[in-house]
Formats: sequence, structure tokens, C-alpha cells
Amino acid sequence: MERADLDAVDRVHRLAFGTQFGLEDPSRFRGDSQLARTRYAADPSTCFVAESAGRIIGSVFGMNWGGVFIVGPLSVDPAHWRGGVGRVLMDRLVALIDQRRPGLAGLFTFPGSPIHIRLYESYGFVSNTLTPVMAKPVPPAASAADSTRYSLLSPANQASALAACRAISGAVFPGLDLSREIAAIAAQGLGETLLLGEGTAGFALCHVGAGSEAGSGNLFVKFAACRPDDPAAFERLLAACEALARAKGVARIVAGCNTARAEAYRLMQDRGFRADMIGVAMHRPGGTGYNRPGLFVIDDWR
Repeated sequence: MERADLDAVDRVHRLAFGTQFGLEDPSRFRGDSQLARTRYAADPSTCFVAESAGRIIGSVFGMNWGGVFIVGPLSVDPAHWRGGVGRVLMDRLVALIDQRRPGLAGLFTFPGSPIHIRLYESYGFVSNTLTPVMAKPVPPAASAADSTRYSLLSPANQASALAACRAISGAVFPGLDLSREIAAIAAQGLGETLLLGEGTAGFALCHVGAGSEAGSGNLFVKFAACRPDDPAAFERLLAACEALARAKGVARIVAGCNTARAEAYRLMQDRGFRADMIGVAMHRPGGTGYNRPGLFVIDDWR
């Protein structure tokens, strides 16, 4: 993928998913949110296109989270569905995964779609547990947030904060590292990364508003984590996300949480989060990855 491709990639991505979801105007899929441009700017080396007669007919993105590599979204122009385009794109991205050899490759797909499940199974991905994408209205008031914004730190303190975030994510899964995503949020002005408490007991990567992966009126928690077995810190981190949403003037918070993280999922339900969409996590190789009890993690692999 090249920068000049992004308009066409964005068009095909919206058309594909808008058609999948049966929208009257598929081009309005996800409104004024952005994905193609934000993902490409974060890491062009993981983005690929498929072309026919010089025209882009599909794309696939990857997200490099250190020891974890996330596949998707993969989108194909509906005029070329069932034509093998998805396999061409997956061949290229899986070759990159095999080259980099992360501890875990994962993706989010539709549990009710045998076509999608079979495609990814053919590349060694194994169905795991359900991942609801949840949402809640921003409450009008709550306790003061015990957090710091990464964007307000000095360069030296930002470096220390990244190290603290790596320590937390590494305790969740070996090598898991969100540094690239944190840098992308700061460099592209997509929102804020929140750091919980003076000793960084947790952190949350938040996209906010139009032009980000959230879209107008939304705060989207792309990833958040606390140290394992610390539900109190997780509740404080959720409160900090709510406070940021109020400060930014948005109406809704969107966040995904795999149901295998039973305690985290229940705490989110207790705070009013409800499922908007259900996906299934698929892992390569199989196994639980970081979808298991005792881990307090929010993520969205779409």
C-alpha cells in the first residue's frame, strides 16, 4: 500500500463492510471515523492492497503490537467477492507474520459467518472466545479521574511512561507492546493515552471524535490494561476514560472486552457497558493468549 492508494482503500473498505451490514448507503459505514489513514500512518509496512487492471479492489491491514500481531481489517470490493482476492491478501500478510514470528497472531471476525471462519482457519487461526464490542453513554458526573495525559508529559517523562506501559502489557502477554499505537495517537492527534496514578497502575489508548477510529460523538478505547488481578485499578481506569470523554464533549464510550476475561467483562457491565456487536477472537497458534480470567484488558481487533 502507498499513500496515494488511501482514498481508494477507504472507499473499498466502507463499501465492503457497509454492504456486509446491509446499510442503505454502504459508503457511510462508520461515519466520519478514519481507519485506512490512521493505520497506514502508524505502520505502512503492514498494509497491503490487491489490484485488478490498475484498480484497487481490496486491502488488508496489520497492527504490530510487539509480541502480538493483529490481522485486519480485510476488505474486498463486493463486485469481487468469492473471487479469491481475500486469499491473495492473506497470503501476503501471513508471510509477513511468519517472517516476524510474534508469540500470537490474532483477529476479530463474525462468529455467524462460516465463510470468514473457514478462510482464517485455512491459515491456521483457531476460534477462541467471543469479543463483544460494548458501548455506554457518558455519565454526566463521576469521581475525579486519577490519571495523566501522555501528551502533556515532557519527552523524558514520556519515555518513562512508555516503559511503564510495556511492563504492564508484558505482564498480560510476553512481548505485548503498545508503544507504536501510543506514538500514533500522539503524532496524528487522534485522542489521548491515559496513565493511571503516579506509578502508572494502568493505561488506556483513547481515540476521540471525527478523523480518528472513534468518529464524531465517540470516545473509542482501542486498548487498555492494568496489572493482572487488580480490579480496583481497572475500575479507576474506566472512570478516567469516562472523565476524558466528558472533557472532550462526546456522548458515548466504545470498548471491546473478550468474555474470557470474566472479571473485567463483569465490571464493564456493572458500569453500564452493553454489547453493540459480537465478534469472535481467532488465534494463531491456538490457545488462550491473553483471553483468560484475572486479566483486566480492553481491546478491539477490528
